[in-house]
Amino acid sequence: MELYWYIILMTMLTIYVILDGYDFGAGIIHLFFAKTEKDKKAITNAIGPFWDANEVWLIAVGGVLFFAFPTLYASSFSGFYLPLMMILWLLIFRAIGLELRGQIKNRMWEAIWDKAFGIASLLLALFFGIALGNIVRGVNLGMVTDGIPAHEPHYFFLPLWNSSFSPHSEHLGVIDWFTLMLGLVGVVSLAIHGANWIIFKTNSDLNPKLKKVIFNLNFVLLALVLTSLLTWHIIDPNPFRNFLEHPWLIVFPMITFTGLLGLFKVRSFNKDGLGFLFSTLFLLGGLASTVVSIFPKVLPSTNKVNPSLTVYNVAAHEYGLSVGVYWFVIAAVLVGIYMFVQYRVFRGKLDDVGYGEH
Repeated sequence: MELYWYIILMTMLTIYVILDGYDFGAGIIHLFFAKTEKDKKAITNAIGPFWDANEVWLIAVGGVLFFAFPTLYASSFSGFYLPLMMILWLLIFRAIGLELRGQIKNRMWEAIWDKAFGIASLLLALFFGIALGNIVRGVNLGMVTDGIPAHEPHYFFLPLWNSSFSPHSEHLGVIDWFTLMLGLVGVVSLAIHGANWIIFKTNSDLNPKLKKVIFNLNFVLLALVLTSLLTWHIIDPNPFRNFLEHPWLIVFPMITFTGLLGLFKVRSFNKDGLGFLFSTLFLLGGLASTVVSIFPKVLPSTNKVNPSLTVYNVAAHEYGLSVGVYWFVIAAVLVGIYMFVQYRVFRGKLDDVGYGEH
């Protein structure tokens, strides 16, 4: 049952990254490339009917984590308390940036909320990439100093950074050069993803420019991905052990690089949805590859005193997990119906939606 719920949790998290990821990416595009009011309206129209529903997936992920893996929930929500509070405030500012902008017809008012929306989207993409880096790198479980734990084995707390900015420090920070690199991967990949969504859902005059932006950013993304794979050996001497033991897992890196290489053809795509398909494949493959590479660990320990948190030692009792399956099936059916109706109603181009106009 633990594995079953872990697959559910990771599937929901991947859906969240893909769906809310294009919202973050649209915000990044809005911040740097939307120069006219027409361009800004096109971007908000593209995400307007979807963004708040997409964020619900994050709440659902937290609920499943609390139910199925309570020890991991307790450990991570206390250890990452500071960045989680920052993410919460960024989500709030991003939302009110979208909702309050159209309340008053004043250029200064609109400029303030445009910046709130764009900067919050950029920082959210950065922080979620950094969060992935922390999971890959691991944390100092038990707050061990010189081989002596200061707390129980699943407890840790991280400041934003340490003085050395190193992933090899005994007392780690949330941000170091390795996690920051994965944060940049998050920013670039979601900017590409958001640009593809805008192209897919609008006929904006910005679209030809966005295709060039995607093409150029894809070189940056390829360089960051290759660099992160090479430097991963510095963090973990054998990061690809699961792929060597189970060769069929290579399908996930293949999906990742199919999406990445396919994006180089974005300028020649005849159908606007193809770019979004390839950026989705990149995100799907990249997350799946990361998850299976550290499995069964869900939060590695950087010390040798306390063991890593795994799928099996953080799970709830089997009886609770079994009962929860029935309720999850009901919830999954309801969510599936809701999403089908939502994307059916708002299918096609959204240039005339007029989101945020009052």
